[in-house]
Amino acid sequence: MFVGALDPVKAGLVASLNRPGGNVTGVTFIGASLGAKRLELARELVPNAGVIAVLTHPNSPDASEELRDLNTAAKAIGQELLVVSATSDRDFEAAFASVVQHRAGALLIGQDPFLFQAGGQLVALAARHRIPAIYGNNELVLCWRPDQLRRPASRTLGASPVVYAGRILKGARPGDLPVVQPTKFELVINLQTARALGIDVPPTLLARADEVIE
Repeated sequence: MFVGALDPVKAGLVASLNRPGGNVTGVTFIGASLGAKRLELARELVPNAGVIAVLTHPNSPDASEELRDLNTAAKAIGQELLVVSATSDRDFEAAFASVVQHRAGALLIGQDPFLFQAGGQLVALAARHRIPAIYGNNELVLCWRPDQLRRPASRTLGASPVVYAGRILKGARPGDLPVVQPTKFELVINLQTARALGIDVPPTLLARADEVIE
């Protein structure tokens, strides 16, 4: 059973999302294929950014697809992209130092379970260095300090792996269980954080948001 942001069909894990076949199923957030949209949001938020950075976990199977998507989108709009990586939490300080050194106007946090689990540390570093960040998980967007992480994981399909594991243990065949995927993607904007960073969020962006943290 897998949980990740990659497209499991493209990765060859399953035959299709509805009928995985074989002996595997799981949960996909399809986040790795949203790189172009996330870059578009970053550009709209910080239109004068000469450089936009992306933090990735290079050992993740999702990283190559995500970076390919981001690089294609960046070239199409003439945006310089800075890729920084971390394979452990000890790498975060150096990654953020590079982002600051290159004067990146915004930072995209890669779609990877390791980076999400390290969310508290990433939020703290983004706040310390005053870098506007775009996360793939609303739990991180909702906070300005790491101790503000509080949103239940169920909003990001966190309960689905547990439910599927239970069904498999009761005798269900993994290949007969459809791959769980999001039915809606939410845009959450933390206006408190934006104000603290001195960023004026465009009204057009606020109007498209599903949730605005005042």
